[in-house]
Amino acid sequence: MTNRNIRNPGWLKADHLDPEELFQRLLTLERKRSDRTGEPFLLVLIHCEGLIRKGAERSIADIGMSLAATVRVTDVTGWHRNRSTIGLIFTSFNGAGSAEVMAAISAKIQKILLENLHASEVGHVEVSYHFYPQEDESGQARSSGSAFPGPDDRPTDISTKTFAVVKRSIDILGSLSALLVLSPVFLVISALIKWTSAGPVFYRQQRLGRYGVPFTFLKFRSMNVANDPGIHRDFTRNLIRGKIANTGGVYKIQKDPRVTPLGRILRATSLDELPQFINVLSGAMSLVGPRPPISYEYEFYQPWHRRRIFEAKPGITGKWQVDGRSRTTFDEMVRMDLQYIRERSILRDILIILRTPFAMIAGHGAY
Repeated sequence: MTNRNIRNPGWLKADHLDPEELFQRLLTLERKRSDRTGEPFLLVLIHCEGLIRKGAERSIADIGMSLAATVRVTDVTGWHRNRSTIGLIFTSFNGAGSAEVMAAISAKIQKILLENLHASEVGHVEVSYHFYPQEDESGQARSSGSAFPGPDDRPTDISTKTFAVVKRSIDILGSLSALLVLSPVFLVISALIKWTSAGPVFYRQQRLGRYGVPFTFLKFRSMNVANDPGIHRDFTRNLIRGKIANTGGVYKIQKDPRVTPLGRILRATSLDELPQFINVLSGAMSLVGPRPPISYEYEFYQPWHRRRIFEAKPGITGKWQVDGRSRTTFDEMVRMDLQYIRERSILRDILIILRTPFAMIAGHGAY
């Protein structure tokens, strides 16, 4: 594409597609509607980067006009990404199965592509299909380690960009300062762990970061090395499904047989979490944000639960840690996370950070 077209892409004015910002806003609203009602929708992405490299921008405009004229009034067509990927949102399947919907829409899109592209251009277009929520082979809603295509991680305006830059600066400065100041504490805890039980000092576990991207999560080891993870998996499944009885206002495994005597102290004071400052420094986590889930925990999530990892980077502390901790139900914890995401600001992050030491000292809900 020429520089003239980049500065003033006249072909975009006649493509009949919603602009990227509007389409992403509508996609976000559709995901929230699906989370609330449980009704699925289909996102179709037509990737036109290959046509742009061939200088076939006019063909993209023809595709856009044909799509806009063909889809139902209840569906949405627009730019999903960078003026190079067309997005379509299909809703209201009227009881049809995903395979039937996919076949019908795929045939319609292929027909439009063949009608508006030269034979030499067809191979330069890729089409991908994404149901939300995603389904497994049996047609049941499932979770996935990969993110559903949505707004990417790039700031979209000056205020958002400023927030992201300042938040990351605070993360770097805060984690570096904590690692330096707390280095004697690290040494003492490490020595006590090695002295009281066999095994490594650090416990490493795969957790899911923003958009479901896995990373290695660090903690001081508080359990015996040989233990059965099935205890926690079963508890987590029952907790998320609301099958855990509220005993004394606590929703967490109490008197966990896998935890060492020293580990109980570390957990009650949250000192086992200190190595996560390394995760913050590396960029996998933030000082403030939702807690990162284990992959099998994510497997049990309802669609609306997933927003807590799609919409914010995970953190060491957050609204749940200072206001609820293990005294809340799982749904209440998620609502706290989503409230933080809606209302987050630098001032709110600073207030949560300042309140965290008091929550650690109080130890309410820590086991």
